[in-house]
Amino acid sequence: MSLIKSISGIRGTIGGPAGDTLNPLDIVKFTSAYATFIRKSVAQEEGYTPSGKIVVGRDARISGEMVRSVVCGTLMGMGFDVIDIGLASTPTTELAVTMAGADGGIIITASHNPRHWNALKLLNRHGEFLTAADGTEVLSIAASEAFEYADVDTLGKYNEENFDTRHVESILNLKLVDVEAIQRRRFRVCVDSINSVGGIILPQLLDRLGVEYTFLNQEPDGDFKHNPEPLEKNLQGIMDEMKTGRYDLGIVVDPDVDRLAFISEDGTMFGEEYTLVSVADYILSEMAKEEGHPALNTVSNLSSTRALRDVTERYGGTYTAAAVGEVNVTTKMKEVGAVIGGEGNGGVIYPDSHYGRDALAGIGLFLSSLAHKGLTVSALRRTFPEYFIAKNRIDLTPETDVDAILLKVKEMYAAEDDVRVNDIDGVKLDFPDRWVHLRKSNTEPIIRVYSEAHSMDEADALGKSIMDIVYSMV
Repeated sequence: MSLIKSISGIRGTIGGPAGDTLNPLDIVKFTSAYATFIRKSVAQEEGYTPSGKIVVGRDARISGEMVRSVVCGTLMGMGFDVIDIGLASTPTTELAVTMAGADGGIIITASHNPRHWNALKLLNRHGEFLTAADGTEVLSIAASEAFEYADVDTLGKYNEENFDTRHVESILNLKLVDVEAIQRRRFRVCVDSINSVGGIILPQLLDRLGVEYTFLNQEPDGDFKHNPEPLEKNLQGIMDEMKTGRYDLGIVVDPDVDRLAFISEDGTMFGEEYTLVSVADYILSEMAKEEGHPALNTVSNLSSTRALRDVTERYGGTYTAAAVGEVNVTTKMKEVGAVIGGEGNGGVIYPDSHYGRDALAGIGLFLSSLAHKGLTVSALRRTFPEYFIAKNRIDLTPETDVDAILLKVKEMYAAEDDVRVNDIDGVKLDFPDRWVHLRKSNTEPIIRVYSEAHSMDEADALGKSIMDIVYSMV
């Protein structure tokens, strides 16, 4: 059993002893620490009047109701009014924070983790994940248990609201989501919403877009019918359904609907790495037509496909890589003025909507692209540069000095003329036609080794050649 406390929140398996799992005692402590941090941070923000409200939303995990009850009760005990938005996607909860004028938000979801996991993800008043510094402060407060609860006259109040319709409306109102063009195409889609909140909100979006749909695993009961991570190895069901020839597109989301993958009309994977690439290509192509448009800059993390860089440069933009982690990507996007960004795991971050991964925004933009270009999904995929990513790992002992190993790898290649070395998050070696990224895990004694080239064999060979070098150092 596991309990993992990090700067992004707390996550763990359900059931077992306190301190080792995600249990009511640790949920109370961590929620109290977060509420303490929020009260302090908003009080110090010049020009902002605290509302005393915190939004709580959850995915459909079996443990969600238990965790929600503990979180909401704790927040009320800390003197905050709770806006419980019930079963809601992660991006819906993020948007609800700003729409409700709340001081923060808690998302109860373990994202793509299996059914026996759950987690608390923490938002600031902008509906964005806490920064590393803020997350560290929450951990410090939790460790100190320096909480002060409200007296009987200042307990928080409990309210229920639903923000699904407002979320869908916000997507339909985006300038580059061409509702009329999508409606004219009358797309037929198959959707796998993996028994969670996608089965609730996605029909609302697709109805408004005039899309004909069939759902697999729609019932939001949290009893996931397959591994919920939207990777090809887990998606044989929808891939087989697509091969019947009845659909133009397959859509797959994870349990909290912030990751998005597509299946082509022939039942083949579009590739989760190419979700962001395809959406970026559409946005950049449309913006490039406008006079006086902003710089067409993009951002993804270091472990994402180089295809985004190639597409960005095709339109005269500049691509920038960020450290792995959504908050690192959004921070870099703001810094460089990116018009689109995200992560290669199917995460689309579109600032015109909000600074958070949002599968609904990704669906609206992707369908707009298909409608404008008049292509099949497989034909659209062939318009992008072809890359393959191999994912390997190096298992080490807890005593291994991983930082020293990564430093040696960096020094080995620092003087090479044809290699660009990036060390903002582990070590990435960028060769002219391929790259490899070595990054240590925060929870295990391993080094993750991602490598990309123009074929899977080349990508795997590159990764393993670097792994051999690392093994020689151990």
